[in-house]
Amino acid sequence: MPVLHLEWKSEVLRKDTRSIVFLPKSGEPPFPTLYLLHGMGDDQSAWLRRTRLEVYLEALPLVVVLPDGYQSMYTDHEDGPPYGIHLAEEIPAVMERWLPLHRERSGRAVGGLSMGGYGALRAALAYPDRYVSAHSHSGALRHGGRRIEEWERTEWKNRPSPARERGFLLRVFGENPIGSRHDLEALAKAAHADGKLPALHLDCGREDFLLEDNREFHRRLEAAGIPHTYIEHDGAHNWDYWDLHIREALAFHARHLGMDGALSAD
Repeated sequence: MPVLHLEWKSEVLRKDTRSIVFLPKSGEPPFPTLYLLHGMGDDQSAWLRRTRLEVYLEALPLVVVLPDGYQSMYTDHEDGPPYGIHLAEEIPAVMERWLPLHRERSGRAVGGLSMGGYGALRAALAYPDRYVSAHSHSGALRHGGRRIEEWERTEWKNRPSPARERGFLLRVFGENPIGSRHDLEALAKAAHADGKLPALHLDCGREDFLLEDNREFHRRLEAAGIPHTYIEHDGAHNWDYWDLHIREALAFHARHLGMDGALSAD
């Protein structure tokens, strides 16, 4: 399978950035695209290095783009760069200029793990006219939906990660992001009300420290009548879990990208 390692100048971020792109071995262009996001502390190479993603893509006429999301939460910072615009607007524009890709909503999907799970839903729900489907593994789904004071009362705030630091949360989300452009629940309600809700697939391991956040987000979507799939599996917040369940996510996206029968989750 051809794999491209790209370095290019982001006009939005005003710096060089990197992406890895898997190109399909078969099929006819233009190809649908899945933007697949990494978690906090990783970079664009994580999915390539830590999983058998290249093997799982063998049968799919699908381009997969792995962007470098830095430690950004993939949203537009209150005090910093507009990473949300970079992900949802600039990267697809660049890839669709360079590669033979579908340029319609029906040909774009987005997914990710942990920070990237939040980022994937944030992109799809903030830009529901751009993505037909989105998935989250072990997503940090309550980031952007709590006041800073609430984070300071959560059990897992002391886990070593910038995503739990008050200064980081303030720079990215502000003091009270509830109802803002960062709040996935608010974005989902707006997309649903507009009749543009992408297909949503969420999963989390039962031993994952983010399990309660995923359950709470699922409950809030249910209470609002927002269609989605939510599944819990055995497993923790690690690459064994994500390598296993990315296959189910690929099958989910294949259905919504019009590739029924191209791939199963078995």
